[in-house]
Amino acid sequence: MTTATEQAAFDSLNPATGAVVGTHPRHDAEAVHAAVERAGEAARWWAGLGFEARRRRLLDYKAVLVANLGRIADLVQQETGKPIGDATLETVLTITHLDWAARNARKVLSRRRVSPGLLGANLAATLEYLPLGVVGVIGPWNYPVFTPMGSISYALAAGNAVVFKPSELTPGVGVLLAELFRQSVPEHEVFQVVTGLGDTGAALAADPGVRKIAFTGSTATAKRVMAACAANLTPMVAECGGKDALIVDADADVAAAADAALWGAMSNAGQTCVGVERVYVVEGVYDAFMRELTERARAVRTGEDYGPITMPAQTEVIRRHVDDALAKGGTAVVGGAESVRPPYVDPVVLTDVPEDSSAVREETFGPTVTVRKVASAEEAMRRTNAVSYGLGGTVFSGNARRAMELARAMLSGMTAINSVISFAGVPSLPFGGVGDSGFGRIHGADGLREFARPKAIARQRFPLPGMTITSFRRTPAEMDRLVKLITFLHGRRRR
Repeated sequence: MTTATEQAAFDSLNPATGAVVGTHPRHDAEAVHAAVERAGEAARWWAGLGFEARRRRLLDYKAVLVANLGRIADLVQQETGKPIGDATLETVLTITHLDWAARNARKVLSRRRVSPGLLGANLAATLEYLPLGVVGVIGPWNYPVFTPMGSISYALAAGNAVVFKPSELTPGVGVLLAELFRQSVPEHEVFQVVTGLGDTGAALAADPGVRKIAFTGSTATAKRVMAACAANLTPMVAECGGKDALIVDADADVAAAADAALWGAMSNAGQTCVGVERVYVVEGVYDAFMRELTERARAVRTGEDYGPITMPAQTEVIRRHVDDALAKGGTAVVGGAESVRPPYVDPVVLTDVPEDSSAVREETFGPTVTVRKVASAEEAMRRTNAVSYGLGGTVFSGNARRAMELARAMLSGMTAINSVISFAGVPSLPFGGVGDSGFGRIHGADGLREFARPKAIARQRFPLPGMTITSFRRTPAEMDRLVKLITFLHGRRRR
């Protein structure tokens, strides 16, 4: 007899052609809970293997991904429409992050001694980071390998089992990643995938067996996921997109800045959470920058250099932002309203767009960019930090010290200098944002700790003579000695 869960299914489509790529089950809450229960059992086995055994298996999984790189990239291209080169690059970066997580988990998370301080001179203090258990990952469609694996790889390396709910637009990629993992870890279901629509993700977030949720998506959806997590006090790491800015200082390499701005804005059809959506150029180099940018933008080939808009509804968001920018006095120096021709959007470069327009304030997630002339880099920074998002950003400057000062002043989780989105390719750097861009971190040591719980242990090695202070047998003399010691150690005022 066929169950209701088995009957319900949905198709993933190629956004460029509309062709069916695959058909997948719509897992309901019961199916999700069953997966979480299996993951709980697998998590206990996986954690018990220890760092070295997990490292070997994850490095073997890395080799499996390399052997199937073409297969993965091909499926990414089919489900997202992006060029095969971009799909390949995404998979390559994923492999480097998996390698880093596997090789560094022991160093970051294993037990180590910490100083107990003078008052704890009779104690041995240790700190370690233990697995959480089952981690639920809710992934996006724009980078269906790189982004979710930024959580999955680090969660697995930290000793957890993972239940992954991929986007309903790219479910086949998620299924393939888990299928390939079983080649390296066949004994238990350490890495599972549940497929479906929003209700499947909601069921995963609300399941009491999940110890943490890693979510990537819109700010509005993140709030709904947080509400589901709240019922069980399930912690969450959220990456919610951005409105990243690129600042071009007066002494910047203008040609390099324009090339980076174009790639950051247009690659993957602008469907990049850390893509460039705003550019602020100091007036002395503005004209030269615009010449470089417009010349390059007009040479971009829609459908070849980047693919279609993967999520059909997003074309209307892009259209609304372009129309609003033009209605409020902005100028389209490349493209315009006619550039939106679903499922494709041609490059759009807008200037003189008011800062209160949706094209400046809201995430567009399309191949559009606004450029504004500013009097100084300081003005550029004020405008950069005036939006509610704070994910990534870029600074181009010929002065290394000034560039670093500007990068540090940028209200974002990551900043690239004289390059674009380069921080995402450095496995040791944490990735995440502030404000409406979310909270928590993936990647790097912070990403490993994000999927572990700190465990602190203090062991008394011997009693302190004459200092029995945590007992009802303590004497006034002992308390007097304690006060004198604290006064000696900490009583001096320092200015």
